[in-house]
Amino acid sequence: MSIKKIRVLCVDDSALIRSLMTEIINSQPDMTVVATASDPLVARDLVKQHNPDVMTLDVEMPRMDGLEFLEKLMRLRPMPVVMVSSLTERGSEAALRALELGAIDFVTKPRLDIRDGLLAYTDLIAGKIRVAAAARILPKRTPPVTGPIAPEAPLLRSPLLSTEKLIIIGASTGGTEAIRELLQPLPPDSPGIMIAQHMPAGFTHSFAQRLHGLCRIAVSEAVHGERILPGHAYIAPGGFHLSLTRSGANYVAVVDQAAPVNRHRPSIDVLFDSAAQHAGKNAIGVILTGMGRDGAEGLLRMRQAGAYTLAQDEASCVVFGMPREAIAIGAACEVVAMQDMSQRVVAHLRSFGERANRV
Repeated sequence: MSIKKIRVLCVDDSALIRSLMTEIINSQPDMTVVATASDPLVARDLVKQHNPDVMTLDVEMPRMDGLEFLEKLMRLRPMPVVMVSSLTERGSEAALRALELGAIDFVTKPRLDIRDGLLAYTDLIAGKIRVAAAARILPKRTPPVTGPIAPEAPLLRSPLLSTEKLIIIGASTGGTEAIRELLQPLPPDSPGIMIAQHMPAGFTHSFAQRLHGLCRIAVSEAVHGERILPGHAYIAPGGFHLSLTRSGANYVAVVDQAAPVNRHRPSIDVLFDSAAQHAGKNAIGVILTGMGRDGAEGLLRMRQAGAYTLAQDEASCVVFGMPREAIAIGAACEVVAMQDMSQRVVAHLRSFGERANRV
């Protein structure tokens, strides 16, 4: 029986990249390139002609850049898109903007020998196309703006909550926008937040900067040995694990390059396991959209250690992989739609504070 192949349209102004992408994709048994385009205007007609399942899209192109085309595409004919981006500061910012606009994921172009580099990326590219083909294209809910969005959660006004509690977040495909949606409304006296988002090296710095400009809390890449402070969020640097330890009364970040876990570095399980060990009932664990099962077992261990745990619901996930696995093993105290996640986290913090005040 022949399998239904994922039909891919490749858009890139480089003939070499188009040729290599075609070679990579057609080497897979479950996907095929139905057409290639040298610029978005050609691509527009090919979308109508071939109705592809997934598009790969370059960022920098003549006549219309990839971001402008993506914005029009997601408004007029939403479909799964994987961006192909240069690993530069501009490239990383463009890739993040593409995720805001609705792209499912991105891959980086190799810098040196493009042919050998891209062919070495075969499994990565094929994997991202498979994820994109299975992903849910979500309507835009809370668009990013130049400052904090309303409604903003009011201050917690509890030094105990801010210093004793921690919010621990794990995400993968679709997670950059989910994390933004969770962090943007949080009050500036929120507990310290630690985040493991599956993302390659070179992109997490731009991601942290972008969030820092949108949120009332401070957002940065985590640095090994730094104290976890209230009102701050710390993102695992791409290519590094992030975990938690204690130094006296303080929580401290551990950043290292130990072996990948669940094929990931950063791994969500590494972060969640450390929270279970060192924060216990003082942690809130949140698992968001993403492919696979990284974080599911760690969230269960957090719950078993007394943490309050939340999983994103299926309807609001781009990819309902990691939350599904966590829910299936009983790791989640609560299953929550993304648009309600900030509210539920703050509500739990407030209820904890009220109980502490009664004691």
